[in-house]
This record gives sequence, C-alpha cells and structure tokens, in this order.
Amino acid sequence: MSLIGAHVSAAGGVYRAIERGEALGCEAIQIFTKNQLQWRGAPLPDGVCERFLKKWGKSRIRRVVAHSTYLINLAGSEKIRKKSIDALADEVIRCDQLGIDDLVLHPGSHRGDGLETGIERIVRSLESLFERTDGLRVRILLETMAGQGEGIGASLDELGAVFDRLGGHDRIGICLDTCHLFAAGYEIRTPDSYERLVGRVDRLFGTGNIGCWHLNDSKEKKGTRKDRHQHIGAGEIGMEPFGRIVADARWADVPCILETPKEEQGDMRNLSLLRKLRGF
Repeated sequence: MSLIGAHVSAAGGVYRAIERGEALGCEAIQIFTKNQLQWRGAPLPDGVCERFLKKWGKSRIRRVVAHSTYLINLAGSEKIRKKSIDALADEVIRCDQLGIDDLVLHPGSHRGDGLETGIERIVRSLESLFERTDGLRVRILLETMAGQGEGIGASLDELGAVFDRLGGHDRIGICLDTCHLFAAGYEIRTPDSYERLVGRVDRLFGTGNIGCWHLNDSKEKKGTRKDRHQHIGAGEIGMEPFGRIVADARWADVPCILETPKEEQGDMRNLSLLRKLRGF
C-alpha cells in the first residue's frame, strides 16, 4: 500500500522531524535537511545523524524523503548553475549521512534563455552532480511543476526529455504533485483521466521510477498555472482522485506526502481523510 505522510519541520534538530511524524501517525515524512532558503547548511555532526537514525529505526515511519532548497536552479546561467550544483551536492551528502534515499528537486527556470537550453543545462548539471557524488545511492526526484514563469517541468514531456537524455540513470526519478499537475492542465478528476495520466507517466518514466507523490488539492481551476495548495477535498480537484492514488497498488511503498496548509489541525485532518480513502 502507499505510505501516507506529511512534510514536517526539522526545527530544533533533524531528529525532531521523526518525533513530529510519529505524533501525526505518519508512515512516511518529507523534511528539509537544512534551511530551505540558504545555499549551505552547517555540517551534520555524527552524533546528530546517529540520533536521527536511532529515532527513525524505533518509529513506525518507513520512508523519509528530503526536499532540496528552493534556491537551486540547474537550468540557469553558468554562475547560478555552479552554485546550484555545489548546493545540491551538499544536500546529497547530507541525505546520505541521514540514510535518506530520495531528494526532491524543482527542475529550475531557464530565465528567458529558452526551454531547450534550460533542459540541456539541467542534464549537464545532473551529470556533473552524479560524477561528483559517485558511490552514493541518493536519487534525485524531479518534481512536476505548475507552470509559473519560465520554470521547466510543467509538461511531463519536458521531464521526459531530461530523463531520456540521462539514459535512464538509476539515480534519477520523478515526484508527482497533484496540485502542480492540475494547475499545468492535466485532468485527474475522473477514473478515465487518472488512468490516462498514469499511462503517460508509465510510458515516459516507468511507474517504478515514481519515488514520491505530493498530495495537494488546488485553490485554482485546472490549467491556470497557479500553484495554490488547498486542503484535501476542499479545492477544485475534490476528494475522489486522492482516494484513487492512495489505494492504487502501483504506488505500493511510495510516499504520498501532504504539502497542504498547516492551519487548523491541517495535517491531522488531511492525514485522517487519506487513511479513510485508502481504507485503513
């Protein structure tokens, strides 16, 4: 079965994220391993990593996914790409120290230099990253995007181009975000449209390369390219599609992570709804 969970804070020590996930009854969690608005973080002492691993090992949490800093842009100009590769390599090392296998990444923005140029930059940047971190198992999950501005990844074909040019590298995967897909124009609200989407995902990447789902309803209508997350069932997507995802055997052992609003017991409510939709 899918692993239901939420993005939780690591404030006060990364091991605190395990405690917070446990308190919510999560089967999987997503964390930042450092401040998401900084290029680099202080090194993780061995004692901190050991405490995190010990807490995790004693918890009901089966998978931990990390999300990279929002500053990274592998599709940007040479200067920003160099800084981004350095920051991403640092995050890969941090994940490896913490025993985290998957790191979610926003693909980046070409900043007016053109889609093809941006895709090629992402490919070259990831090749450089994999060379620098050779021997580490951490996989990069490229996240589907809503399509705002000049960002890359609103189209599955754009991510498919990156995937293909990397030759199906075993350290590249995909994170599917429901709000982003819907905002980018993908219909997911009916059984048929969901199956069409999954079929396209399978043709482009293979369902086995989907390393994470981000489950978010949308405040905005389909195709608006506006990234506005909403509580499960309270937005334009509605309740039923989320039930199809969490009950789908194709996502067995795949983290299904909430990034919904936190106010008014948001995580507790949304997690409870997902468990009911899954059946237990």
